[in-house]
Amino acid sequence: MTAAVSNPAYQALDAWIDAHFDEEVRFLQALVQMPTDTPPGNNAPHAERTAELVQAFGWQAEKHAVPEAEVRDYGLTTLTNLIVRRRFSEQGRTVALNAHGDVVPPGEGWTHPPYGGEIDDGKLYGRAAAVSKSDFATFSFALRALEALSKQADAPKLNGGVELHFTYDEEFGGELGPGWLLKQGLTKPDLLIAAGFSYEVVTAHNGCLQMEVTVHGVMAHAAIPHTGVDALQGAVTILNALYAQNTAYKAITSKVPGITHPYLNVGRIEGGTNTNVVPGKVVLKLDRRMIPEEDPVAVEADIRRVIADAAASFPGIKVDIKRLLLANSLQPLPGNQPLVDALRKHGEAIFGQPIPTMGTPLYTDVRLYCAQGIPAVIYGAGPRTVFESNAKRADEHLMLDDLRMATKVVARTLLDLLAVE
Repeated sequence: MTAAVSNPAYQALDAWIDAHFDEEVRFLQALVQMPTDTPPGNNAPHAERTAELVQAFGWQAEKHAVPEAEVRDYGLTTLTNLIVRRRFSEQGRTVALNAHGDVVPPGEGWTHPPYGGEIDDGKLYGRAAAVSKSDFATFSFALRALEALSKQADAPKLNGGVELHFTYDEEFGGELGPGWLLKQGLTKPDLLIAAGFSYEVVTAHNGCLQMEVTVHGVMAHAAIPHTGVDALQGAVTILNALYAQNTAYKAITSKVPGITHPYLNVGRIEGGTNTNVVPGKVVLKLDRRMIPEEDPVAVEADIRRVIADAAASFPGIKVDIKRLLLANSLQPLPGNQPLVDALRKHGEAIFGQPIPTMGTPLYTDVRLYCAQGIPAVIYGAGPRTVFESNAKRADEHLMLDDLRMATKVVARTLLDLLAVE
C-alpha cells in the first residue's frame, strides 16, 4: 500500500524540478556527449564521468567493475556498473531505479551530431538521448527533488530508501549489468522502476533469442565455380526459409496489449574473401522475438529445425548453429501494483491523459530483476512509441517537455512509495 500524501508535497516536488530543469538538461547533455558505442563496449569511462557528475549532487556512486576477463569473454572492452544508495530511514522498502548507458553505434543519416547533445525546437538530439541516458537524468533529478523535499520542516516522513542502478550491458543482454549486480549480491531492492517512455506503464515484454549461423562451403576460383560449394548460395536458401517463418508467425498472436506476434530478423551477414572467389564461409546473426505466451525451448528447437531442413536441401554445405542470447519474456509479478497505481495516477495528473498499462515488443534488463522475485515496471522519459524517438536510428531525440513531466511523475511516485502511512 502507498501512503496518502498531501497535494502541497506534490507541488513542492514539481516546483523543485521546474527550478532545476536547466541543470537537468545540462546533465543529460553531458551524458550524451560521451560515446558509449556497444560494440566495442568500452564503457567504464562513461561510468567514471557519471560518478563525477553525481558527486556534484553530494552523492557517492559505488563503482562495481566487472572483471576484465569476464568482460572480454563476453565480447566487450570495459564495463563498470554504478549504484547510488540514498536512505531516508534504516527501515522500510528500497525502490531501485535502473537505466542503461550502453548504446548501439550511431550509424549514418544524422542531421544533428550523434554525440552533440544539441537542442533544436524543444528536442535534445543524440544517441541515447531517449534510450536510455534520458532516464539517468529522470531518475537522478526525481531523487534529488525528493531529498530536497525531505529536508523541509513540514515534509512527509519517509521510510526506506532509493537506489540508482546505472548499468552498461543492456545491448548485449544485461547479464554483466543488472544480472551481474544481482548475482554478486550487491543489491536486492523491494521494487524496481526501469527506463521507459512517458505515456504508458510497461509491465510485460517480449523475449529474445539471438543465434549465429555459420554456413560452410568450399572456396573456389570464380572462373571454375563448379569446383567449389558456394556458401553464400547456401546461406540464401537458409535465409529464405527463415524469412518465410515471419508469415507463419503472424498467426501466433499475444493477448498482451502492445504486443502483436513473434517475428524474426537477420541483422548481420559476413562472408566471402573477394569478388573473384566462390565464398567458402558465410555467417548470419539472427534475432527471434518471442511473445510472452511462447516457450523459449520450443522456439529455439523450431529455428534449428528450419535451418537444418534448409541446409539439407543445398548439397555440399555444412552448418554450425550457436546460441548468442536467450532473454526470457517479462510477465508481471503480483507485487508490482503499488508501482503501477502510483505511476498511472501521477502520469494522468501531469500529462493530462490516461496512462495505460501495456506490454512492449522490446526485451529489457527488467526480466533479470523479476527473475529474482523483484516486482518491476518500465517507465521514464520518452514519446508514445519507440519509433517516434528514433531510438537505434538516425536523429534519436527526446522532447524536453517529456523529460520534465516524467521526472515529476517519478518523483511523486517515489514519495508515495516511501511516505509513512
